[in-house]
Amino acid sequence: MIINNVKLVLEDRVVNGSLEVSDGVIRSFADGSSGLPQALDGEGGWLLPGLIELHTDNLDKFFTPRPNVDWPAHSAMSSHDALMVANGITTVLDAVAIGDVRDGGHRLDNLQKMIDAVIHSQRAGVNRAEHRLHLRCELPHHSTLPLFEQLMDKPGVSLVSLMDHSPGQRQFAAHEKYREYYQGKYNLNDGEMDAFEQEQIAMSARWATPNREAIAAHCRARGIALASHDDATAAHVSESCALGSVIAEFPTTEAAARASHQQGLQVLMGAPNIVRGGSHSGNVAAHHLAALGVLDILSSDYYPASLLDAAFRLAADPRNGYDLPQTVAMVTRNPARALGLDDRGTIGEGLRGDLVLARPHGEHIYVQNVWRQGKQVF
Repeated sequence: MIINNVKLVLEDRVVNGSLEVSDGVIRSFADGSSGLPQALDGEGGWLLPGLIELHTDNLDKFFTPRPNVDWPAHSAMSSHDALMVANGITTVLDAVAIGDVRDGGHRLDNLQKMIDAVIHSQRAGVNRAEHRLHLRCELPHHSTLPLFEQLMDKPGVSLVSLMDHSPGQRQFAAHEKYREYYQGKYNLNDGEMDAFEQEQIAMSARWATPNREAIAAHCRARGIALASHDDATAAHVSESCALGSVIAEFPTTEAAARASHQQGLQVLMGAPNIVRGGSHSGNVAAHHLAALGVLDILSSDYYPASLLDAAFRLAADPRNGYDLPQTVAMVTRNPARALGLDDRGTIGEGLRGDLVLARPHGEHIYVQNVWRQGKQVF
C-alpha cells in the first residue's frame, strides 16, 4: 500500500510526502511522491499514526443503551468497535469498573459480559481496532479486590487505575459537588443522600487503603501499567508514585498536575475538557495544564470523536507552545510509551501500519480513512 500527497505528521515535524506499507508495517516514507500507479492520492490530507485510547467508557453505552435495556454482546461490541475506528482510534483500552459506588449499578451487572466480549471478539479477529482492557478499581468496596484477582490475568489487561470516589476524596474534595453529582445520578432525596454519604465514608475508611496496596502489588508483579485517578494534592501524587504508577489520570488541580509531571508521571486529561473549554465537574481545565506544559496524554473518556478534535485544537491554540506533532503525540506516541507498546504510536520504518488520513473541512477535522496493520478498516 502506498499513500501519496499527504502531510506526514512525524515525531518532530510535518512534511509533504508519501508512505509505503507492506506486511502490516511501515516500510518507508519520503518527502517526495511515488510514481507507481496503484498509489492512493491523499489529496493533501494529514497522515497520522493510529490514535491510542487509554480510557474510554464508551462500551457501557452500547451494552446498556437505555436504562434497563440489556443489549446483545456481539452487537454491542461490534457497534462500539466501529465507532472507535471511525474516529481514528486503532488501539483502544476499554475501561470496565470493578467495584461500584452503589450496589446494583449497571456496570457491575454487565462486567463479565463486557470483558468476555472484548476478549472473544479480539481473539476471533473480528474487531477493526485492537481492543485491550483497562480495569478501573473503585477502592472503597468490599468486592473490589476479589473481583480484581479473578480478572488480573485475563488476556489483554494492559492498564489498571485506582479510584476513590467517596466524599472528601480527590474528584469530590468539594462536598457540595459530591452531593450534587450523586443525588442527580441516583435520584436520592436529602435523607437518602445523607445515608448514602455516610455509607461511602465508612467503606472508604475500611477498604480503600488495603485495596490500593494489594492491587498495586499485583500490578507490579505482573508488569501491568498502573494509573492514579483524580489526584488532588502533592501528597496524593507521592502516594501514587510510591505504588508504582506511570500515569496520572485526570488530576483535579494544577498542584497535582505539576507534581505528577515533575515526578515523571504522564499526565492524562480528557479530550472533551479541551473541546468544551473546561471541566464539566469544575476541576482544572486541560487547556490550562497545556499552557503550563504539564499535559502529556489525552483520552476521549466519554466521547470518542473528541480525541482527534482536541489534538488539532491544542495545536491551533496560541495560549500554549505545542505544535501539531506534539499534540498528536498526546494521542499516539505518549500513550503507547506509557504502556510499553514500542511497535506503534509514531510513523517510523518497521513500526505498525496503523494510520489515519484526516482532512479539514472549514475549521473541523474529519477522518477519511483508517488502516490497522496496513489493512483498511475505515
